[in-house]
Order: sequence, then C-alpha cells, then structure tokens
Amino acid sequence: MAVHNDLGRKGEELAKSYLEKNGYEILDENWVSGKAEVDLIVYKEGIMVFVEVKSRSSVAFGQPEEFVQKAKQKQMEIASLAYIEIMNHQNEIRFDIIAITFRKDSTYILNHIEDAFWPED
Repeated sequence: MAVHNDLGRKGEELAKSYLEKNGYEILDENWVSGKAEVDLIVYKEGIMVFVEVKSRSSVAFGQPEEFVQKAKQKQMEIASLAYIEIMNHQNEIRFDIIAITFRKDSTYILNHIEDAFWPED
C-alpha cells in the first residue's frame, strides 16, 4: 500500500476518534454515491455533517484544508443530496473539514473546521 494511502487511513481514524470524543455519532465512513465520496458522515444535535478529512505530512505546499477545492466540494454536495434523500433527513446539514498535519516526531495537529464551505451552483 502506498504511503499516502496509509497516511490518509490514519488521518481518517484520528478524525473519527476525535469526532466520537466530541459527541458526534458516526453514521457512515467512506460513503459513495456514483463517483462522489464522503469520508465521514456524522450527526450531532440534529445536524447531519459531511466531513472531508485531509492529511498531510508537510505544509510545504499549503495547509491540508487548502486541498479541498471546488471540484471536491461539488462531489460532496452530490453525495450529500443522495444521502439526505436515502435517510429522509429533514434538518440542517453542514460541510466540515478535518485537516491533519503529521509531524516528523509522530505527533500531529488536528484542525476541525466547522461549516468550512457551502457548495456553489
């Protein structure tokens, strides 16, 4: 398995653990609808949250959250609409990013950005 895949999987596990510790219920992981995918779908206080997890081993080329570009946001929107319909969710939704930067000393920085974006038409 490629190193970047291992890093991504480790980041998703850390994000999942962080969210659970902060009172979120994990509804789905790596949920796919057609070509659209959402890393984590969680629920807290009536809000369904679609979470993109971005992990990097360096910020030399930018912060992890900067890599969630418009195309990915649109894909998340498409997936979220399908999920909302399946679950018959009638309440608020939100799109979050969890950005994780791993350091050389095996520690990491986790940044949870709530309401990180709203997909545009």
